Amino acid sequence: MAETFPNIAGENSKSHSSSPITLKFLDVSFRIKLHESNTRSRIFNTFAAAAAPPLSDVESPTAQERTILNGITGSAAPGKILAILGPSGSGKSTLLNAISGRLHGHGLSGKILYNNQKMTKSVQKNTGFVAQDDVLHPHLTVRETLIFCSLLRLPVTVTKREKIAAVDSVISELNLTRCAETVVGNGLARGVSGGERKRVSIAHEMLVDPSLLILDEPTSGLDATAAYGVVATLGRLAERGKTVVTSVHQPSSRVYQVFDELLVMSEGSCIYFGKGSEAMAYFESVGFSPSFPMNPADFLLDLANGICNVDSASERERPNVREVLTSSYNKLLAPKVKLDCLEASSTVGQETQIPSNANTRLAWFNQFNVLLHRNLKAKKQETFDSLRVIQVIVSSFLAGLMWWHSDYLDIQDRLGLLFFISIFWGVLPSFNAVFVFAQDRAILVKERSSSMYTLSSYFVARIMGDLPMELVLPAVFLCITYWMAGLKTELSAFATTLIIVLGYVLVSQGLGLAIGALLMDAKKASVVVTVAMLAFVLTGGYYVHKLPFSAYWMKYVSTTFYCYRLLVYVQYGDGESISSLLSCSSPRLGLEPGRGRGRGRDIATCRFIHQDIRGQIHPVVSIAMLLLMFVGYRVLAYVALSRVRA
Repeated sequence: MAETFPNIAGENSKSHSSSPITLKFLDVSFRIKLHESNTRSRIFNTFAAAAAPPLSDVESPTAQERTILNGITGSAAPGKILAILGPSGSGKSTLLNAISGRLHGHGLSGKILYNNQKMTKSVQKNTGFVAQDDVLHPHLTVRETLIFCSLLRLPVTVTKREKIAAVDSVISELNLTRCAETVVGNGLARGVSGGERKRVSIAHEMLVDPSLLILDEPTSGLDATAAYGVVATLGRLAERGKTVVTSVHQPSSRVYQVFDELLVMSEGSCIYFGKGSEAMAYFESVGFSPSFPMNPADFLLDLANGICNVDSASERERPNVREVLTSSYNKLLAPKVKLDCLEASSTVGQETQIPSNANTRLAWFNQFNVLLHRNLKAKKQETFDSLRVIQVIVSSFLAGLMWWHSDYLDIQDRLGLLFFISIFWGVLPSFNAVFVFAQDRAILVKERSSSMYTLSSYFVARIMGDLPMELVLPAVFLCITYWMAGLKTELSAFATTLIIVLGYVLVSQGLGLAIGALLMDAKKASVVVTVAMLAFVLTGGYYVHKLPFSAYWMKYVSTTFYCYRLLVYVQYGDGESISSLLSCSSPRLGLEPGRGRGRGRDIATCRFIHQDIRGQIHPVVSIAMLLLMFVGYRVLAYVALSRVRA
């Protein structure tokens, strides 16, 4: 196994080589404002476990503050592992988000220094963050995942060959060679094991050769052997001069021995900071020791949870355990820890060179190409999902049979088919599109926080990557249904109908993207888009012609209305020829009961001609409105997506 990474930035790019980072955090506190009426435990757990952004906009006369972190002080040095130990809800994840620069707001106070300096862009680029949940593309192999990461994260001055070499080196270093060609997988798709998936997440960050690596419970959900394998990997990284900070929930005794420094938290407060090997001696000195030999981590977690089992021979009355431990720490350890952090001299590392804005702009097309390629690979199993293909083909044949070789003069039947096409290709794309950004949210937030790419390159690549599925299936549907139903046989009429349907599909997709990006909740968005499409269908001009005044405006924002009008225009033009053919030239025909039939056609047919065919709206207006909606929905989706945070 390789002991060191090659210079993944290339021999001519010394600026990328990482410099050691000494981390110090002094009196770090974090508070949020709550409403008295809110469920406090629910909000507290959300912030403590997920470290979401603070609710700084919550203002109320009855608002109260909840303390998540209470004056935490400590440090982490190169070549060592600092482990943050504590029960769920103790503030571990919040502290990690704070020291990684991912937590902001008025509720955060204290000093967080990197080589005695505040967070800078160069430090942030030199910091790797591994979240508790492994956010990876499940259908990509391990090697593909890391190659795409290297293509996006490494500088543009590094050649593609050097980037792939860096991937091979990381795979070897993290012992991922055996599973390199295996898909990552997830809860639904079988892939690599939990320990291997966690090492892939670590490799994701190690590609940029960070000086500071922060991990949120990397052993969560792993068995003892897999957990030790992950922590042993972190130990090897620390030996190479990296500063490693990790939170752990319940480590085994073997895992515990790997930790150099230990910070024990209880309800947002610190009850111990120092060497891991000296923790048991410290707690024994303040009157807390296990009644039988046990894993030190288990004993420390019991204390952090306020549970104390002393030897029965010396058992006695004790006040609140947490209060005693916090008081003891503040008296005995806290002054020494603060003094060490203030007086210790840290070697200030050389600043990492920041790529110029020009290089960033030039890299946009590179980002777009990589993201598009990754999206097509990751979604190749979903692009032409067999069930969706069967759904479209069966629907097309069913529609073709229902309207089999319909007569040109069967106005009502043909208008029904055209409206069915408008409904089908309005509902299906919009409903599928609402899930796009909700499914990608975790990956998008993670990768944008690492400055892997711009939002615009992701947005364009994501939309372009969905085009094959969005355009091929309606084309197949129309090729089957159009000719089976015997619609206008001119090739120009078919081509125009196809263009209208494909354009309408893109507009409907934009509606789904906008609603999905605004709500970022697949269930809520699917309900909203269903209601919206129902309103569009009802006001589409086929079911109801005389709308109430209060609902009349809905017709002009209905995508179905404009598509239906265009499809009708392609088949019947302005209606003059069919009106003359059926002796419905008088606009009063079909409106006066008792009038005669036009060549055997009843009054209802003439009514359809005058209400559905004869120029209610000019085709140019319909095209202009669809183009406006095509652009408007996507702009709205982009703006909504730019506001998405962790």
